[in-house]
Amino acid sequence: MQYTTSSIAFASLDQMFAALRIMLDKAAAHAKTAGVDETVYTSWRLAPDMFTMARQVQIACDIAVRGMTRLSGAEPPSFPDTETTFAQLKERTAKAQAHIKDLDKAKIDADPDKDITVPMRDSSMTLKRQQFLQNFMLPNVYFHVTATYLNLRNAGVPLGKADFMTR
Repeated sequence: MQYTTSSIAFASLDQMFAALRIMLDKAAAHAKTAGVDETVYTSWRLAPDMFTMARQVQIACDIAVRGMTRLSGAEPPSFPDTETTFAQLKERTAKAQAHIKDLDKAKIDADPDKDITVPMRDSSMTLKRQQFLQNFMLPNVYFHVTATYLNLRNAGVPLGKADFMTR
């Protein structure tokens, strides 16, 4: 079997989106059972200088959407960061996954050794397209999905490794 940029990306991102859905569902159920307002969990952070759990989900979705859209040669959309509930965060996750699924696989797979330049805060970064996927985009998505898991776990949601791995 030949692995392509799109096949690696879609498999990895599908797993991360599934993990987010599972974690958000378990967190919503736990909040309801415990009688805890959802915003306690969505605003939870592991340290004062870290993003909230909700922001971790938003960033994971943004990195996946922006990265894959750039790999397809298109200009990435911008999603407002307004989600405050588990249902809204799940909707954002579904919207991000649907956007990625609609991208042109042939364009994503084209010329993996070609440079791609992506804007950063005050500069830009240039990598080979395959390196961008493997060394920047996917590790960033994994980081923010893991941070979501850790925030929820720290807040008392009963999550385990299987909820993250999903397969």
